Amino acid sequence: MVPSARMSPVDAAWLRMDRPSNPMVIVSVTVLAGHCTTAALRRLLERRLLRFPRFSCLPVADALGGTWVPDEHFDLRAHVGERKLPRDADDAALQQAVGALAGTPLDPTRPRWRFDLLQVPGRGSALVMRMHHCYADGIALVKTFIGMTSPTADGEPTDVESGTGPDVGDGPALGVALARLGGELAAAGRQLVTRPGEALRSARRIVGEFAGVATSLAGLLALPDDPPTPLRGSLGLERRVAWAPALPFADVRAVAHALDCTINDVLLSLVAGSLGRYLRSRQCDLTGLQLRAALPVNLRPADEPLQLGNRFGLMLVDLPVGLTDARSRLHAVRTSMRGLKGSSQAVATFTVLNALGAAPNAVETVAIDVLSRKASAVISNVPGPREPLYLCGHRIEQMYFWVPQSGSIGVGISVLSYAGQVLVGVVADAGLVPTPAAALDGLDDEFAQLQRLASPTRRRRPRHR
Repeated sequence: MVPSARMSPVDAAWLRMDRPSNPMVIVSVTVLAGHCTTAALRRLLERRLLRFPRFSCLPVADALGGTWVPDEHFDLRAHVGERKLPRDADDAALQQAVGALAGTPLDPTRPRWRFDLLQVPGRGSALVMRMHHCYADGIALVKTFIGMTSPTADGEPTDVESGTGPDVGDGPALGVALARLGGELAAAGRQLVTRPGEALRSARRIVGEFAGVATSLAGLLALPDDPPTPLRGSLGLERRVAWAPALPFADVRAVAHALDCTINDVLLSLVAGSLGRYLRSRQCDLTGLQLRAALPVNLRPADEPLQLGNRFGLMLVDLPVGLTDARSRLHAVRTSMRGLKGSSQAVATFTVLNALGAAPNAVETVAIDVLSRKASAVISNVPGPREPLYLCGHRIEQMYFWVPQSGSIGVGISVLSYAGQVLVGVVADAGLVPTPAAALDGLDDEFAQLQRLASPTRRRRPRHR
């Protein structure tokens, strides 16, 4: 049994962000081509998930943050469930079942995660994972999940490289970053006599980093609240989910190349167009309207081994839902994203979360309320595996996930690329968006419009994602 350990401030911030109407739980659904048994799933979790001590620990909040406390009575059986759906269950029935689980609270007396198998006779299994955000962010969980899969039906699970340090206590990542900058600043001071030119350049760069974070934070706080629409309002306890038909990744990439933009630009434009159609169907006047979406941004080095915990920031991007012309909307998204690429918004929000994790709970509550009023949705975009994967011997057909929407935000949209597909899903408060599938109904048509715009255009040199 590992000893108790302090949580990093940012992990504690996510733990204390919980509200009955908006629990900070990441939800994913993995659709399998065959039927997985609970016994096989438990064996897999014991081998591949519980090798990380954190997953057998309780997160316990306190006045100064939080602590990882080992669960002396840990029982894996309490974290794995199963439910059989009717034989004629279609995607809508599966989505309804996933939504019911998404709205079911996790047991606070046990480690805050659970896996449930939804069995659809004649079709296969859908594995629903619910994981409290304090354990890990989306990037870390994707890597953890890949470590539970194999490239073939009878192969061994993928060996994902893990960090060497204890995963129970991450340490204050912000403190590490500040210490790095402080050390670099001190080193620059020592070089003033021997290499004054280089020392001054280093000092200017370091001060510029601090100034950029401060400026971005001030800019975020100065933003007005997002305008009222059917996407905002009082939150309840019920969640509903839906997903759209998959888009071919090669086609999305071809459109991006032809229209001289990134794949992310195309996907955000599609989401904005589909949301605009949905809001107009709800009799919302969209004349000149832009809504903001919070985009999680990974702050981990690309080659970093798997480390649990949270290390990401947020950027607020404008969604031009009021524009009905596909070309104009894509141009607006591209302009907005290019403007954000040089900003320090992601680092600024990560800095705020670290500070809030060590602040009194009342301070965190007020700060999250202020920040969450500045966006109407959270949109997560995570690159997944390019090749098909297998879980417990069964091919994974589709994967969807949703990160929690903090504060007063009640709509989350996920975009995941997997095995040549782009998979888009939505989770929403049932009172705000009673039929979340309608929010994605226009996605196919919006993409068809972009394809028509791209088809006569000379192909340009590909851009990176």
